Amino acid sequence: MFINPMLLQTRKKAFNDSDFIYEMKLDGFRGIFSLINETPTLYTRHNNIVTDRFPELWNVPFKEDIVLDGEVVCFNPLTKQIDFEGVMERFLTKNKQKITQRAIAQPANFVVFDILFYKGEELRKLPLIERKVILDEVIKDNQTFSKIRFIEGDGVSYFEAIKKANLEGMVAKYKNSVYQPIRSNQWLKIINWQYTDVFITGYKKDQTGWLASIEEDHRMKPVGVIEYGVSPDERKAFYQVSKSLITHEDQQRVYLDPAIRAKVKFRN
Repeated sequence: MFINPMLLQTRKKAFNDSDFIYEMKLDGFRGIFSLINETPTLYTRHNNIVTDRFPELWNVPFKEDIVLDGEVVCFNPLTKQIDFEGVMERFLTKNKQKITQRAIAQPANFVVFDILFYKGEELRKLPLIERKVILDEVIKDNQTFSKIRFIEGDGVSYFEAIKKANLEGMVAKYKNSVYQPIRSNQWLKIINWQYTDVFITGYKKDQTGWLASIEEDHRMKPVGVIEYGVSPDERKAFYQVSKSLITHEDQQRVYLDPAIRAKVKFRN
């Protein structure tokens, strides 16, 4: 049973408001988890079924029909921190043998932040804070299912703690919000943007994307691809300058001498 998720509006700064609750923004992928007639189904936010990729989530700590909204995350076994690359590796794995192996080596956790349907009853029209009470009664944390923690009122201090811990950001939700399949300003995300200087060491041939690298041990280490935030004039200037910096190319990319630098912001 798929339910279109309620989405977040972006807000630049943290704020204090007694009518809001504040949650950590988790670095995984959004999921709608359904258990109907004892059959578990995990959907992405775009209504793609990925249940078979996360067999550890089939062992649910409840038996009644239910629909939950949450985030699928993995934890680094060494640091115990949320591992975005780990959960994306799990998400992209389709081979049955590898799925079984990775479910043991790096199990996923479904962190629940909302309950939308329970025992045949539609809950989306209830205020969020009432849904949280029901969720707390229904879900008992275990190794694969856990409830997200939230605080009330002091969003500014909470966001400062998130920044110090180098986490992705914070979500602010209006206590009395009903659950709607829209992007709403009653649910807000405040991102802990980080900034760094990089060298542009190439670009993609098939689509706009600049290859970003940093210098490490006197060598260029690739760290990502810049695809957003560049104006048309900046793109035009880049491609004019880059012609004289080409060193070689392959079927997908053109590589450059690291003569162009940029400051980028990133979130994980």
